[in-house]
Parts: sequence; structure tokens; C-alpha cells
Amino acid sequence: MEINGVQINITAIIAGGLLYMIYGGIYYSTILGKKKDNGETGPFKYIFSVIVAFVSSFLMSYLIGLMGAESAAEGLMVGFIIGIIITMVYYKNKLFGLLTRKSFIIAIGDHLVIFTLLGLLHGWMN
Repeated sequence: MEINGVQINITAIIAGGLLYMIYGGIYYSTILGKKKDNGETGPFKYIFSVIVAFVSSFLMSYLIGLMGAESAAEGLMVGFIIGIIITMVYYKNKLFGLLTRKSFIIAIGDHLVIFTLLGLLHGWMN
């Protein structure tokens, strides 16, 4: 499929969305264990998480195509750079007291790894 002259791979987008959900499920069940008392209840958080997984995969596919990454290594670098940018934003929030150190570590561990993996996947499947 092509969008604005950028070739995107639908199979890679689906695989990336599934990878994001599987990784998130494993990561957060391992890190957080039992249900948090202050977390949202009901299905909305799960529905929103699925949407975020597939939108993130789509955007990664588009960025990989836009940047011309043609290998797993090039895709990995694009994903890692995106993860670093997200980490810097979270760190700024931590500096202003919006996140605890533990919440910061949990969040960046998730985002840095998954965006690097998405970049690798989309670079490989591009």
C-alpha cells in the first residue's frame, strides 16, 4: 500500500500491532504483577491500548518508509531514536515531579524497547 508516495506494509503493521500488545502484556504483567489500586477499571484501557498498538505500528511503518530505511538495522536505529525522544519527554516530566522514579523507569523500559523492536520489524519487513 502506498500513502503520499511512501510504501507501507500492511502485514508488518498487523504484526507490529500484535507484537506491541504481546510485549506490553508480558512487560506489564511481569513488572506490575497484581492490579494497581489506582488504575482504571473496565474495558476502556484495553480497547485504547489496542488502538495505540496499531496506530503506533502504522506510524512506525510510515516513518520507516519516509526515512528510506531498507534493513532491520536501519529500522532498529529509527525505532531506537524514537524511543530516546520519548525517554527525554518522560525524563522532563520526572524532573518536574510529574512521575516517580519507579514510574519513569517502568515507562521508559516499555517505550524504549517496544519502539526499537517496532523499528526493527518494520525495517526488516519494508
